[in-house]
Amino acid sequence: MPKALIIGVGDGLSASLARRLAGEGYALALAARNTAKLGALAAETGASLHAADAADPAAIAALFAAAGEVEVVVYNPSYRVRGPIAELDPAEVQKTLQVTAFGAFLAVREAARQMLPRGHGTILLTGASAGVKGFAESAPFAMGKFALRGLAQSAARELHPKGIHVAHIVIDGGISSARRPERGEATLLDPDAIAEAYWQLVRQPRSTWSAELELRPWVERF
Repeated sequence: MPKALIIGVGDGLSASLARRLAGEGYALALAARNTAKLGALAAETGASLHAADAADPAAIAALFAAAGEVEVVVYNPSYRVRGPIAELDPAEVQKTLQVTAFGAFLAVREAARQMLPRGHGTILLTGASAGVKGFAESAPFAMGKFALRGLAQSAARELHPKGIHVAHIVIDGGISSARRPERGEATLLDPDAIAEAYWQLVRQPRSTWSAELELRPWVERF
């Protein structure tokens, strides 16, 4: 049974990914800072739960050791602080960069260490609109997501020739959830549909590997 590890699991996109991969026969390891909220999802998908700080090198190394040899790794964590540049708290900016970018590096590093000897595997990094366009009063998130995109590009160029598929997914729009009932379904990205797009990346033939995929609802402005 192939194994998949999803880091930064919540009740939205990550939950849809877990259900999609479980439906394809993957044994799942789900990681989050707080796993108490994931009991129902773990029971539904048969997943193991792992508490981990995505920005802690020791915690991520221990997570990969506990998860075993994984075929698919998805990195979803993000953290953001908003506000005018002149008023931002440096500690909050640092945390944004650590969770959004540095943690992704740690995950890619551990995944590569596992996958390189086998010569195959898939690493998917969840990006955002902020990774291609920086918005006013959102500099820290843009910094983190731009860094994530750079990591994905460098890792893809290094690891694709060695059999490891690395892809960066730009989620350019809001994701539908129970917490966002104020907008119509047609104006938001459906998390199950996003999960399907991720699955297509996992099964993509290597003669046509995508290094980046951009997803947006049909009404989203470019």
